[in-house]
Amino acid sequence: MTSKKLSAGQTFPALSIDKLDGGKLDFLNPKGDYDWLLVVVYRGKHCPLCTQYLSTLNELLPKFNELGVDVVAMSADPKEKALIQINEVKPNFEIGYDLSIEQMQTLGLYISNPRSEAETDRPFAEPGLFVINSSSEIQLIDISNAPFLRPELMSVIRGLGFIRNPENQYPIRGTLTY
Repeated sequence: MTSKKLSAGQTFPALSIDKLDGGKLDFLNPKGDYDWLLVVVYRGKHCPLCTQYLSTLNELLPKFNELGVDVVAMSADPKEKALIQINEVKPNFEIGYDLSIEQMQTLGLYISNPRSEAETDRPFAEPGLFVINSSSEIQLIDISNAPFLRPELMSVIRGLGFIRNPENQYPIRGTLTY
């Protein structure tokens, strides 16, 4: 299966994703005083690397927030499975669940079928990370086809610190079309 990948600089797609605590994730209006948003797509409860990544993300949340970046994460897991994993992580950021195949395709994510019912019972998204700037444009994008290929979060924080420093006048990279 192929999918159309999102491009750096394009407006982040309007998605309607349910939140574990009720309501919908808002990709256009970060919470509080934050003007940028980090969106992490994770594989789901069956993935111990995702649990570790979400835990690390939770530990580093204050560093993202210091840079004016709000954080959300989401997966294709149904609410019941998402709650089990999230109760272990206890994140201080919002969690979306029940990402559909169509929504995964809209985000340009790689999609996998489970290896067995012991893994999970439905197709799921492989990891993705998007940073949405104050103009709702994709500033940074990283998609992977495997659980062990995803950005190291401290590297993302360092990069965002550089990008968000007005003295650097750092543009959105990777926008050349030909």
